[in-house]
Amino acid sequence: MITLYGVYRSRASRPLWLLGELGTPFTHVPVIQSYRLPDPHAKDAPLNTASPEYLKVNPLGQVPALVDGDLVLTESLAITLHIARQHGGPLGPQTDAEAALMLNWALITATGIEGPAVEITYIYRDKGDATAEGQAMIAIYAEKLRRPLARLEAHLAAHPWLVGDRFTVADINTAECVRYVQPHPTLLTEFPAVKEWLERCQARPAFKKMWAARLSEPA
Repeated sequence: MITLYGVYRSRASRPLWLLGELGTPFTHVPVIQSYRLPDPHAKDAPLNTASPEYLKVNPLGQVPALVDGDLVLTESLAITLHIARQHGGPLGPQTDAEAALMLNWALITATGIEGPAVEITYIYRDKGDATAEGQAMIAIYAEKLRRPLARLEAHLAAHPWLVGDRFTVADINTAECVRYVQPHPTLLTEFPAVKEWLERCQARPAFKKMWAARLSEPA
């Protein structure tokens, strides 16, 4: 059976959403990020990314991690792609070409969207948009996002989903990275097909269940 390590308030949200879509049995081991704890090495500290027990699973000290038999994966997009190949049915690749396209979208998302999108979320969370410094930083990251979002817009203007004209793991991976753009008040309105697609992704019952579990965790 699959064992997935990580709390909902982490990139474990991606495989947790996928597993919710599939109904695949798995064991969930909550592991909190050590930086969120006053003393991750305290005797009463919860299992966290600095715990010796967890470092035996993932020496990088990051979440999520997946153990599936003898296989250990420690990168969220690799985890979701593996689960989709093994258990995904129509959410996974049906051909070698679809597998390649799902990997292609994962890499476009990871290299072009996630980094600046995460920075936008952090700025709004930590600085808001009231300061000149915050506004300038947001503008820089928004500009970096316009090219990859335009690539995504062109595809979604012609197709309802990213691969095979059906909802797949590619949509989960990409939607979970584009989600970080949502605190920006206007950027997604420049890309209406992306905005509409993201709303459809987040309207799915499995996403709503995952998100409710995420919100129930301590911030």
